[in-house]
Parts: sequence; C-alpha cells; structure tokens
Amino acid sequence: MSLLESMFRQQFGCHPEAVTPLTGSGSHRRYFRLSGQGFSVIGVEGTDKRENEAFIALDRHFSAKGIRVPRVLCEEGLCYLQEDLGDESLYGRAVEGGRFNRALLRKTMQELPRIQIEGARGLDWSVCYPQPAFDGRMVDFDLNYFKYDYLKLAGAEFDETLLQDDFDRLKADLLSEPSHTFMYRDFNARNVMVRDGEPWFIDFQGGRRGPLYYDVASFVWQARAAYPADLREELVKAYLDALKAYMPVDEVHFRERLRLFVLFRMLQVLGAYGFRGLWERKKHFIESIPFALKNVRELLPLPQYPYLSKVLAALDTPREVQPAGSSVASPLVSPVGLAPGETSALTVTVYSFSFKKGIPSDASGNGGGYVFDCRGTHNPGKYDAYKQLTGLDKPVTDFLEQDGEILRFLESVYTLVDAHVQRFLERGFTHLQVSFGCTGGQHRSVYAAEHLAAHLKEHFPVKVHLVHRERDIVKDL
Repeated sequence: MSLLESMFRQQFGCHPEAVTPLTGSGSHRRYFRLSGQGFSVIGVEGTDKRENEAFIALDRHFSAKGIRVPRVLCEEGLCYLQEDLGDESLYGRAVEGGRFNRALLRKTMQELPRIQIEGARGLDWSVCYPQPAFDGRMVDFDLNYFKYDYLKLAGAEFDETLLQDDFDRLKADLLSEPSHTFMYRDFNARNVMVRDGEPWFIDFQGGRRGPLYYDVASFVWQARAAYPADLREELVKAYLDALKAYMPVDEVHFRERLRLFVLFRMLQVLGAYGFRGLWERKKHFIESIPFALKNVRELLPLPQYPYLSKVLAALDTPREVQPAGSSVASPLVSPVGLAPGETSALTVTVYSFSFKKGIPSDASGNGGGYVFDCRGTHNPGKYDAYKQLTGLDKPVTDFLEQDGEILRFLESVYTLVDAHVQRFLERGFTHLQVSFGCTGGQHRSVYAAEHLAAHLKEHFPVKVHLVHRERDIVKDL
C-alpha cells in the first residue's frame, strides 16, 4: 500500500477503490485522484519538503480568509491529501480552442486583487518558497534562466556584456517600486479550477511578497492562451476596476509599469519553455514556444533596452521545436556514395522485451549492439488506468511524455546509437541490434523501441526491423 493510500484509509476509514494518475505541470510533483465509497481527494507526492510546507501554510492562510483554494486535509512526509476540485480548469472551460468565456475570465481577474491584498494581510512571509520576496536575486535568476535555458539552447548569437547591460537596466526599473502585496507568480488559466461556475485557485506555492503587475502580466499574457488584444484590454480593465476597491489607482502609471513586467514575465516564460521543452522535451512546453515568441515580438521595439530589443527581434522559432517524442535533427550525415533515397545494406533490429523472460538473442550471429534498461524511468504499469494498455496507446505515451524521464533517457540513447550506426554505415556492416527491456515488456520498453526505430528511419538510410517480443508484434520500417 502506498503512503497516499494509507493516508486515505486513515482519513476516511476505507481503502481507495481507484488511484488515478493526473497530468502534472512543469514541476516534478505527482498528482493522483484517490476515490472510494463516495470520497474523492487529490493526493500529491512532492519532491521538496520546503515547497510542500509553503503550499500548506499558504493554503491554510488563504482558506481562513475565505479565498477559494483546495483545503489540505492531511500531510505526512512528502505527501498530502487535498480537496478534489474536479477536472475542469479555467483553461479548458474558458480558453482552449479559442472559445473564450469572457465573463468567467473577467470574474477570475476580479478575484486577483483579493488574493494579492487580502491574502497579504497577516501573512508570515517566511513561509514562502524558495524566498520571501521579489528582489534583485529573483530578477537575476529569471533573466539568466532566459539567457542560459532559452537563448543558448536555441542557438541564438549574442554579446553577453551588452545583454547584461540591458539586464541591469531592466532590473533597476523592475525594482523601483517596492510592494507589500502577495505575488502569486504562476497565476494563469491552467492554475485556476472551475467549480459551480466559480474560479478556485491552485499551485500558488511559489508565491511571495511582490508587485501587483507581475500576476496581471502572467495571466493576461499567458502564451498558450493567445488572448486577442481587445480581450486583454477587457481583462486589464476588470482587474483595475476591482483593484480600486482596495487602493487608489493611477491607470496611466499602472499600464506603463505593466509593460515592463510583461517583458520580464515573457523572458522568464521563454526560459522555462527552453528548459522544459528544448532540454526535457516536454510536449506542452515545446508547442508553447511560438506563442511566447509572438508575445515578445508585440512588445518591440524597446528603446530603453536597445541591445535586448535587438536580440529579441532576431529570435526565430528554434529548429528543435517539434512534437515531443520525435527526435532532434541528427548532426550526423549519411555516408558518401548513397544516392538520395537509396538505402544501405545495414539493418538495425530494435527489440522491446521483458527482463523476466530474458534478453533477446541476436539471430544474425553478429553479436554486440546495445541492451538498454528502461526500469530506471517512471513506470505507468504501477497505475490501474494503464495496466491493460501498452506503450503504443496514447494515454501511456501522454503519461510518459508529461513525466519526461523517458525522453531524457532516449536523448542519451540517440547519442550512443547514432554514432554506432554512422560508423557501421561507413564500414559497410550489415547488422546492428538494439534492445529495450523493462519489467513486463509492455509500456516503457515498447515506447522506447518505437521511438528509436522512427528516429533511425528518419535520419539514416537503413532498414529497421522492429520487434515487440512480448506483444507478438513485428514491423519492418
């Protein structure tokens, strides 16, 4: 019995009848819905004790003020159970597919000043994670996030000294107006749930003391939402009208400052998309990059930051931006002597298998090659929802790609196998075998074998013989 199941039993006096993994966000926390005998809760497996403590402390503080957040029911170790708000996010209800529910979006923005101002009153800022306030270090972290995790991964050319000069100017401008309000930090439509027609707020564990503008920029300029200009204006106005109930507002000054924070937020977002997408190969983040770049271009020119403006104007969608699970373009070249479209004599046999039934033999008699152990990656087979499915089924592939471990594993596999295939082609060899094993030969190994086979066929003039041994599936690509 898992710790979450044990906590469910202690909380409700019965065992959960179903434990269903839920799609996570950009973090490494894992979420599950546990249900049984009329009870349903969300179980969370965290990876950082301080992050858990921050969420739980903020949750209890907001709940006491009547702010709509899911109540934490119990906690133990790195796990906790929280109220189940259902499956309907604001993004799915009011944004996805461009069918904007303007009334619900406005209502959400009207709630934001309450979280920022009422939520700040009496809050012990020391509980905030990883730091209590928006400050120069946070600005540096996020600007460097953009520089190292987006610009460098995307292969952009830039002068670090000139870029740092503009970063310093931007930091001074962002910090010129101190604030004592709560900055949600990840305030966007994916972090708002809809229950009984009302917005409920989740994933605020990164919140801290900070300026009002950041959350407005985060929500209204959420890259994937792609709100049209008139809706953005509508949402900003709804926010300002609600804010006036708490404090006097100079709208001209607010909008001037908001533009700076939109720029800063977009740079931070590109850093996150670079790391989660270009590096970790997570599909949602990869697909969001063009939307973020569009938002950045709409801010140009930026005369107060001339070199940064030049760098941003030169950005283009990276070549690596493609659906998760597809391979990054190989730097290796085909051997000399093959005409376009011609296939070499090399056959690569790719197996998936169960270690319980032994490693596949090499029928070619060539020997060598690779056997990769997929058991170090997250196993969908642990969860009831996936036990009858395989690595060929979309729910399983979605689980593996959202988790991301299998994608990082495959990047290393591609590096090794590509070099081997290239050398075999150059030397005129005729056979190479690559095998992927996991516990049952059903989920992870099947996914890995499928993707390596597709990768090799796309990038090399080889024949690929694909065998899912435990599934009795054989294909020639």
